[in-house]
Amino acid sequence: MATLGGHGFGAKVALATAIDNLDRCTGVINLEGGPLDHRYYESFQELKSYVDIANNMDKSLDVSGATKYLTSNISCPKWASIFTQNLEQKGDNVEFKFNVDALSQDMGKYQPDTACWHQHYGLWPGEALAIFAAHSRWVHLATNTLPFYRVIPRLVGKFPGHITTFADHLESPLNHWLHEAPEGSTRFQLANRMWRWMKFHDGKNVMLADKTEAGWYNIPDRGFDVECNTRQGEFTPEHVHHNYLHSDIYEKSREARGAEGATSNQFLPKGQFADESKW
Repeated sequence: MATLGGHGFGAKVALATAIDNLDRCTGVINLEGGPLDHRYYESFQELKSYVDIANNMDKSLDVSGATKYLTSNISCPKWASIFTQNLEQKGDNVEFKFNVDALSQDMGKYQPDTACWHQHYGLWPGEALAIFAAHSRWVHLATNTLPFYRVIPRLVGKFPGHITTFADHLESPLNHWLHEAPEGSTRFQLANRMWRWMKFHDGKNVMLADKTEAGWYNIPDRGFDVECNTRQGEFTPEHVHHNYLHSDIYEKSREARGAEGATSNQFLPKGQFADESKW
């Protein structure tokens, strides 16, 4: 079991990975990113232009020539340093350590995977921590937090404990890199907040407020119906996976149990699974 975390686009990846691995993940940490649609954001359009510049670079240059080209054409020093740090010499040509061509093609789509969060990705029903800069260009406090509540229902009513702003004094565009804040105290406070969240919430049962309640409160268990050979019994609908529309896990469950699940307009004969005296 694990808690996954990511920054920026990595936050999208962490959240989508956790949703696809519900049996292996207990929590998600989103730092300056999340289930958002960034297509029309100034910050995304700026990054897209930088990726196009990098993709159009003459690959016959050496590392020093490529570095000069990138620093001359990318106006943001931070992004320029990120691109130049990913340069490497391969024979007579210079290459990026990431697939810049595929990234440029994706960002040029109407619905790029890097910028969008699609509904078919599903929901995250577990614990989550979302932190973003108060003056972030990537997560707007006014309305941009609503997608978090739609995709991660357990964040509802959890502001500012589990979804919150940070570093209100950082108004520079560089506040996107909260973990690289120039003030050492800011980095320490961010690390401490994430550590405290993991200490009290990572891996806990979602019905408990935090780990301190473990052992003090009873967690209801539906038990196991020996007549039906299922946990849900005869009348409670089977619940295996929250995203039933886009998963074949129900079919796999029925196949493993050797039982057929009721479909639309299909009713089970009276007393087929459980004796009427046990109703």
